[in-house]
Amino acid sequence: MTEKLDQLFVALKHWAVGWFPESWQPFVSILLSIVPILAVFPALFAITTVIERKGLGRIQNRLGPNRVGPYGFLQFAADGIKTLIKEDVVPRAADKVVHFLAPIALVVPVLLAYAVLPYGRNMVPVDLDAGLLFFFAVGAGTELSLFMAGWSSHNKYSLLGAMRAIAQMISYELPLVLSGLAVVMIAGTLSLPRIVEAQNVYTATIAHWHVFTPWGLAGFILFFISSLAEANRSPFDMPEAESEIIAGYFVEYSGFKFALFFLGEYLGMFAVAGLGITLFLGGWTAPFSWLAWIPSWAWFMAKLVTVVAVFIWIRGTVPRLRADQLMNFAWKFMLPMALLNIVVAGLWHFTGREGWNIIVRWLLCGGILVVPYILLGRAFESKVSKREYRYAN
Repeated sequence: MTEKLDQLFVALKHWAVGWFPESWQPFVSILLSIVPILAVFPALFAITTVIERKGLGRIQNRLGPNRVGPYGFLQFAADGIKTLIKEDVVPRAADKVVHFLAPIALVVPVLLAYAVLPYGRNMVPVDLDAGLLFFFAVGAGTELSLFMAGWSSHNKYSLLGAMRAIAQMISYELPLVLSGLAVVMIAGTLSLPRIVEAQNVYTATIAHWHVFTPWGLAGFILFFISSLAEANRSPFDMPEAESEIIAGYFVEYSGFKFALFFLGEYLGMFAVAGLGITLFLGGWTAPFSWLAWIPSWAWFMAKLVTVVAVFIWIRGTVPRLRADQLMNFAWKFMLPMALLNIVVAGLWHFTGREGWNIIVRWLLCGGILVVPYILLGRAFESKVSKREYRYAN
């Protein structure tokens, strides 16, 4: 019974494909892999927008959406209808073709990234040997869409906002990729399903998740912080901050095009959260062997919802960084720590081969990470000027 529940969606897909002629089955199989992604994650986007607004309202001692539908939970439908019927204003001097293609160029690469994520046991749409490389490759296309939006609008503020957003995303892409590289070194593969299977091992009922190692814990923290910047989430949401260069690269967008940018941002957040779960939190595996009876797809979605909840929590509690603080943090703290973490991952691997005691390995690898963390943190903190409040007499 447990196995049947775990493979429920796989069995349903095989059953549905079997109804079609053999020559049609490959195309139907592809279609049945695409449709759930196009249905589940946009629906999760709609629900998340309402929950986020209500959660932020509680954090800020207000109610949030409470008018449309039961307890305001149909607010996303009202917002969607509004963006569909709102006038599409395009600047007269804008490059209309590029202006139209920019939001599409943001959403399409994000949707492609979902193709290689393993959502459960035997539930990966496309099992590529270099799935992690594919994810990072298509994710890099988002920078192009931001430049297209800023340049095609024929607005100097839009262009400045786009260039600053691109600088931020490139800066934090480096620690994002390097933190994932440590996982590749340990797992010995670029295949995301193989990376999950490498963590599906238990010792004394505890799973071998990468986050339970010193290099994995450091890598997950670096990956998580970088993913906040990549998804333009607080405290790294300067590309679209209301008080910063008049809303940034999409200031000249309205209606459904603006909604596509909004959709692409949230879908990108879900995708990078799913990748972090796959690399460091065991993907669809259970944390303890006695919980393995819960379906693998349920574990993946539970972890995804938890990570997204932390994203929302951070947005409501952490203030926005200045531009200089944001860039200095990426190049003077995140990047050195990510490079050091690769060395620690290699040390962890080779000390394990020689049969070192687990406590000694933890102290050695953890010490190598903690000392530079303190030194780099103090050096970075000394260069950050404290805010001074001045009042008129």
